[in-house]
Amino acid sequence: MPEVELPNTEELAEAGRKQFTKKVALTTAVFAVMLAVTSLGGNNATKEMLLAQQQSSDQWAFYQSKVIRQHLYNIEKMRMEAELLKSGHLMSREDRGQYEAALKKMSDEERRYDAEKKKIEQQAKELEGERDRYRTKDPYFDYAEVLLQISIVMASISILAVSRQIFYFALATSILGVVFMLNGYLLLFRIPLFH
Repeated sequence: MPEVELPNTEELAEAGRKQFTKKVALTTAVFAVMLAVTSLGGNNATKEMLLAQQQSSDQWAFYQSKVIRQHLYNIEKMRMEAELLKSGHLMSREDRGQYEAALKKMSDEERRYDAEKKKIEQQAKELEGERDRYRTKDPYFDYAEVLLQISIVMASISILAVSRQIFYFALATSILGVVFMLNGYLLLFRIPLFH
């Protein structure tokens, strides 16, 4: 009878551990890539939020200056109208014509500032909407980063402990992290607790 060599159980166990280790290491690398993509999205969301806030503040300051100028023209127009009422009958025709031309110009300027002010207000509100959209996205990136970091740590522990249960936990946290990352980019759903 030919001699049959039985495999060494320790060698089989070691080969199984090596295969498990390779799979977990590769999966951990994928987790790290997802973490990098999440970090990029979170950083961009923060930068865009701050930029939109700054631009919105600039627009509101510009709006305020238009309002002040409009009020100055309105006050001057009211003063000139009062003067015309009070002593307009005493003025020469030429002086009265100059006052009326100045009044018309002030009314035109007041209307122009009002129209410009409305455009600026619309731009400022659009920028505030953009800021709010990025502010809404930001927490999803934050939580995604945390979950992906946890999954990387747990996957590393699963390699050291050769534990499939720990690896499955790492897999679950990474899936949740990827869902949050995708939601950070796409805003498919909102979690009230994050806002």
